[in-house]
Amino acid sequence: MPTQDVCVIVPTIRQHECVRAYAENAREHGFDLDRLFVVLVTEDCCDTEAMERMLAEEGLSGAVFDGSAREEWFREHGIAHYAHLIPEASHAQTSFGLVYLWAHDRFEYGVFIDDDTLPHDDVDFFGTHLANLQHEGAITAVESNEDWVNVLYQSDSDLYPRGYPYSAMDEDWTETTTEVGDVVASQGLWTNVPDLDAVRILMDGDLQGQAQTRTTADDFGPDFVVQSGNYLTVCSMNLAFRREVVPAFYQFPMDDNPWDVGRFDDIWSGLLLKRACDVLGKHLYNGDPLCEHNKAPRSTFSDLANEVAGLELNEHVWEIVDRAGEDAGSYREVANAVAGELIAADASEWENGEFLAYCGEHLTEWLDCLAALEDDAVAESQAAATTD
Repeated sequence: MPTQDVCVIVPTIRQHECVRAYAENAREHGFDLDRLFVVLVTEDCCDTEAMERMLAEEGLSGAVFDGSAREEWFREHGIAHYAHLIPEASHAQTSFGLVYLWAHDRFEYGVFIDDDTLPHDDVDFFGTHLANLQHEGAITAVESNEDWVNVLYQSDSDLYPRGYPYSAMDEDWTETTTEVGDVVASQGLWTNVPDLDAVRILMDGDLQGQAQTRTTADDFGPDFVVQSGNYLTVCSMNLAFRREVVPAFYQFPMDDNPWDVGRFDDIWSGLLLKRACDVLGKHLYNGDPLCEHNKAPRSTFSDLANEVAGLELNEHVWEIVDRAGEDAGSYREVANAVAGELIAADASEWENGEFLAYCGEHLTEWLDCLAALEDDAVAESQAAATTD
């Protein structure tokens, strides 16, 4: 029997049935479903029994965690005092999937999938992500004079994705070919509804939270990496990663905080991950497999209300991250250095600046939580050995 080595993490409150399409894609392309364990992260108000039936009907191993189940899981593992690291009613609850993966060392890889996406039928979704993580050799490398790369730079649409700093727009980018190994994350991009922030959606003339401009496969060229010292937006709707990155991949605590900062959880975690990759000589792969993003209509102004509290901070967080951990030798050390910089940042400089220290403190606790899980695993292993 194959090793169950891939933890698939799906935050869902509306469209858990999307998992069926990913299972069917795996079957059509000969990817072994026995390698997958699906973690559905949901809310107490959702039909968890229907989700469990769906997994069973698709022949998928997995578990469903609403808020109550998450709290129980933390208690069972002796880390209830870290449960607050997972914010309530927030997309950042994907961090629970990372904790779950970390607690089970059989998982070598994680995959984030949003429930408003579907795989493209003609591409092996899971197989392509894992192949990207194994990539060694030549690939296009991109950089810009603003130290930021727009992941939509290959498109003629002139779109900038959610989280891209406004101060870094109108950049001049260059491509070269480079040799890479040590790929630790694979970001699949998206067709149909682009992942834009509310201001850019309004500028595109759309009041339903979607943007009138849509992307197709023709908007994307060859797969690419971003040069060291340059940043990019990392969206967790379609993303695979190696287990090793988890300490430097905390999805920052959005929405459920005193400042109502939201919508930047995966964006800021991507900054942390990219800094760790640059320091440690690792790479983040971008391009295929594409997914179809079918964002449901909703008020663009509602999204704007969720984003505006953090818009100014987003212009500067990357600069704070970029000066941290130069001499670090591990993901944990990079994350700890970034946490220190966030805590030390001048809170008076920007609107809601106090939120930066809040994030730094949560990141420090994140590392402590992972260490506690490691200690628990060692203790269980030693107890088992003694029993044997």
